[in-house]
Amino acid sequence: MKPKVVRECAELHSLVKSLHRQGLRIGLVPTMGALHAGHISLVKESLKNSDWTIVSIFVNPTQFAPGEDFEKYPRTLESDLALLEAENEKENIIVFTPSADEMYPKNFYSYVDVAGVAQPLEGAFRPTHFRGVATVVLKLFNMTRADVAFFGQKDFQQVQVIRQFVRDLNVPIEIRMSPIKREEDGLAMSSRNRYLSSEARQRALCLSDSLNRAKEMILSQNCRSRSAVEAEIRKILEHPKHSIDYAVIVDPETLLPRPGDEIVLPVAILLAVRVDDTRLIDNLVID
Repeated sequence: MKPKVVRECAELHSLVKSLHRQGLRIGLVPTMGALHAGHISLVKESLKNSDWTIVSIFVNPTQFAPGEDFEKYPRTLESDLALLEAENEKENIIVFTPSADEMYPKNFYSYVDVAGVAQPLEGAFRPTHFRGVATVVLKLFNMTRADVAFFGQKDFQQVQVIRQFVRDLNVPIEIRMSPIKREEDGLAMSSRNRYLSSEARQRALCLSDSLNRAKEMILSQNCRSRSAVEAEIRKILEHPKHSIDYAVIVDPETLLPRPGDEIVLPVAILLAVRVDDTRLIDNLVID
C-alpha cells in the first residue's frame, strides 16, 4: 500500500494530534530523499519500535553553502515512495515532503546555533552546515511531535550535534543511531555515491580500507600512537584525484583529540575525502 503523502504542516499537525490522542507512539526518520538501503534500515527500525513512522523527505537549502551541490542533489520522490510502499504492510507510514516555502515561509528569521561538538571537523570545513541541520531537525521534531527519531551512524557528528541540542533545549525525544549500512565491497551507502564514475567509485573504497587498517593496527596492540595510525590512514587515502579534508582519531563524545599521542579506547575515526568532485564521509567507532 502506498504511504500517505503530506505536504503541508497544518495537515501534518492534524494527523499527529489524532495519533497522540489514541496514545500511539510515533517514530521519525528525517531524510533528504534519494533513499537507499541505509535509509530503509532506519525505517525498519522505526516500524519495529513505533506504532506509526513519519519519513520526511526534504532537501534542506539552509544546510548547503554557496557552491555546494544543493541544485544537483538527487530528487527521486517517485522511486522513494516505491521503496517505502514495500515497507508499508501495516499502512502506518506517513511521508512528509514539504516545499522550501512551507518550511521557511516569508519573514523566517529564527535559527538554531550549536557550539561544542558542532565546531570541529564538519563545522570547520562547512561552517554554516550544522546551523541549517539543527534548525530543520528541530522544526521536524516540533512538527511531528515524534517520540523517537532514527539516524544513521554515517553522519556521526550530525547525530552528536542533534543529541547536544536535544539535551540543551530539553526536547522530549529519544535519539537512536543505527550502524552504517555498506555495499558488499565496503563502501558506505550514500545518496552522493551516484555522483561517482565507476572508476572513482572503485577508488572511493580507500575510505573503508583505511578504517579497517586503522582498526587492525589499534586492536592488535601493535600501534597505539594516534599520529602513526592517522599517518597510515592518510597514506591509504592519498591519490592525485583525492583531497582529504580530515582523517582524525578523536574522543567519540567531544569529537576532539585526547591529550597526548597514546590511543585510549573508545575512539572515533572520522574521515571526509573528496574523490574527484564528490565529497564522501565515513567513520568507525572502536569501543
